[in-house]
Amino acid sequence: MQNDDVYFTIAKPAEGDIYKDRNSKFLGFVFPVISEDQVKSHLENLKKEHYAARHWCYAYQIGTEKIKYRTNDDGEPNNSAGMPIYGQIQSFNVTNILIVVIRYYGGVKLGVGGLINAYRTGAQLALDSAKIIQKTIKTTYQLKFEYKNLSKVMRLIKENQVEINKQNLELSCLLEISVRKNDSLKIFELFNQFFGVEIREL
Repeated sequence: MQNDDVYFTIAKPAEGDIYKDRNSKFLGFVFPVISEDQVKSHLENLKKEHYAARHWCYAYQIGTEKIKYRTNDDGEPNNSAGMPIYGQIQSFNVTNILIVVIRYYGGVKLGVGGLINAYRTGAQLALDSAKIIQKTIKTTYQLKFEYKNLSKVMRLIKENQVEINKQNLELSCLLEISVRKNDSLKIFELFNQFFGVEIREL
């Protein structure tokens, strides 16, 4: 049975081999990201580090079920850079990822076909150098209950291998838990039927 609650991303930032075409050099970088602020931060750092480059073209995709993506040609002809980079994100079936391909201009124009190939290759080389990992899509719930029910709640959590993200254990207890998306309905029903426990999805 295929799991529909897993996705692929990269473990850590990586840099691909340099791709050269008619004196222009293309360097590809990949970063794991979960927000547009992280995208902005990585772009700013790369622009400082490679200030002599001519173009910093990129594409990113964030999300697992609701997908958000963007492409940027950064002054190259329309759809000659950002879209070929994004095509590699789709080809490798990864998400929560930013790919930036930097171009050092070599004085010779490559034409749209040459640019598409160069940016696509730069993105591919960066992804080839990254470690791709599988992660699980999770649902997060909040449990609210009286302290007297703590041991029963904890037993259910342990028996069902539920992950605790946050806990506030006082007279009135609050727990934030994560469960695999495929198990989420079962876990919701389990706690929903438990007298004295309020459960809601976050």
